[in-house]
Amino acid sequence: MPTFSFWGFFKLPADTELERIRSAAERVATSYGLDIFDVQLRRESIGLVLRVVLDRPCAPGATDRPEDAIGVRECERVSHDLSAILDVDDAIERHYTLEVSSPGLDRPLRRTDDYRRFTGRLAKIVVSEAVDGQRHFEGRLKGVEGDHVVLEIGRKGRIQRIPLAAIVRARLEVEF
Repeated sequence: MPTFSFWGFFKLPADTELERIRSAAERVATSYGLDIFDVQLRRESIGLVLRVVLDRPCAPGATDRPEDAIGVRECERVSHDLSAILDVDDAIERHYTLEVSSPGLDRPLRRTDDYRRFTGRLAKIVVSEAVDGQRHFEGRLKGVEGDHVVLEIGRKGRIQRIPLAAIVRARLEVEF
């Protein structure tokens, strides 16, 4: 694994740095009964941004409820505690901006359990190889059967089974 030098100071490999940050974020989130959905460390126009996305744990087979959404107060608490830990540990050796948030209403679907958890919600799915002549799908999640996501498409309720292995991108659609 390569190491990098920045203005003469020793720099940890990016993967090691991110794992240290993720570990700290997981400890803080767990202390509030939350999970880490994602951790990103990216250079953006404002400089280096550490983005931590929180999620609420969901029991296997349970579906999502509005009251399970991550609130501003939870993001604030995690941000405050994580910032203190990262400062003390010198986990990031350069100036950065910390952003702590929830996955949002249009959250990505990444794990098999996500498709179960959000059963009944509207979703868009993109696959790597055409399924029944299509690569883009939009419909209501009906769950998971074996290694396929089940989607109800259109007003007539056509059922489409999409192989999990073929999914390259999926996210919930915002409904009002």
